[in-house]
Amino acid sequence: MSQNAVVVVTGATGKQGGAVVKSLLARGHKVRAVTRNTESAKAKQLANAGVTLVRASLEDTAALRQALAGASSLFAMTTPFEEGTRAETRQGISAADAAKAAGVHLVFTSVGSANRQTGVPHFDSKYEVEQYIARIGVAATVLAPVYFMENLYFGSEQIAQGVYATPLPPDRALAQVALEDIGAVAVRILEAPERFEGRRFDLASDELTGNDVVAILSRVTGRPFSYFQVPLEVIRERMGEEGAKMYEWFDRVGYTFDRAALRREFADVAFHDFEAWARSQDWSRFAFTSHG
Repeated sequence: MSQNAVVVVTGATGKQGGAVVKSLLARGHKVRAVTRNTESAKAKQLANAGVTLVRASLEDTAALRQALAGASSLFAMTTPFEEGTRAETRQGISAADAAKAAGVHLVFTSVGSANRQTGVPHFDSKYEVEQYIARIGVAATVLAPVYFMENLYFGSEQIAQGVYATPLPPDRALAQVALEDIGAVAVRILEAPERFEGRRFDLASDELTGNDVVAILSRVTGRPFSYFQVPLEVIRERMGEEGAKMYEWFDRVGYTFDRAALRREFADVAFHDFEAWARSQDWSRFAFTSHG
């Protein structure tokens, strides 16, 4: 893909898509962002950054194909968190069909270890899309990131109290990845579609336990942190059975990735370990309070 090529990105107002857009713009590419609401604050921010907005639903294959006219690639991100896993699979199938019809390279973002029969519903829905992509023969690469480091902020209230809270035992390691690294790897793939066609990458940049996280947060913020293991029933109440199954799988099996292979494949990507990521964050947003 030459410089100043056009890439269509779905989910551009979200975390992964936003990271991809940022990396594309930084490397001189043009971006078309597919969104259902071009008037949202995040969409307007993208427009102000030079992104072309396209109003369309991800399930509208015809609209996606039209958005892909004159483009070189499609970065497709699906979600089960609005209308469920069936809708997510339909979104992915629509994206694959549009990419094939338009003759462009597809980068589909799945989830780490989705191809390992996890039994986690929103992992399985993404793997259905992976299987469909392979079945129809569209030129594609699958990017499968693990748990986001940025998920730490879902517990912002606890973080402000100096508590790291998670359902996993404190000595259970979990693979994690920074959003910036997802964006960087995605763009490297989008820039060399022939090299990466037909390949799948489980994407992680660190693996650490809850105890490790606590030690790093204490060191980086200069505040003492403690660990709290959230009862799985609380997760079930707040995230449903879907969330409970995911954390049960994290504890029982966990992600698999090849750190050395990733660094060889994407040698110019500065993968963040958790401490490097934490040091890049703005901790001044937290008015840390005492606990206990």
